[in-house]
Amino acid sequence: MTIADRLRSILLSLWLGAALFFSFAVAPNVFAVLRSFELANANEIAGTIVTRTLAVINISGVILGLVALLITIAVRRRAHGFSFVAQVLSLAALAVTAAAGQWIVAAHMRALRVAMVSIDLVSPDDPRRVTFTQLHGYSVALLSTAMIAAMVALATCRLRARE
Repeated sequence: MTIADRLRSILLSLWLGAALFFSFAVAPNVFAVLRSFELANANEIAGTIVTRTLAVINISGVILGLVALLITIAVRRRAHGFSFVAQVLSLAALAVTAAAGQWIVAAHMRALRVAMVSIDLVSPDDPRRVTFTQLHGYSVALLSTAMIAAMVALATCRLRARE
């Protein structure tokens, strides 16, 4: 395994671990803890914390995806076949989905939260809240896709190291 392969593996593993930890520990527990205090604006506070934390995950996913993609292309002289193509496509997917999650979906969600003033006071039937809920679903789908892309890139990095 070359230094480039190790570097990509380490970066992808770190990002994937952070994204999984955010998804399964940070986000649900922030909401659970704040709701347990029965605050009138618990969802608003939790959402702000989660949004800021997710920004770190998304932006680092874009940067890491692009850096790993550049490394992959730079060492392509020994690359061939399916594993190279799969790695390039998965790294591009990681960068694109993280970027879309941050600068398209999360941006619209932030704008809606500002328009609603306090999401906790807006009826679930309100069109802004309905749109916000749909956008949340897109955000989850994009982050899930980015994590799957990172797993594929990591697996193909290991495959290429054995070629």
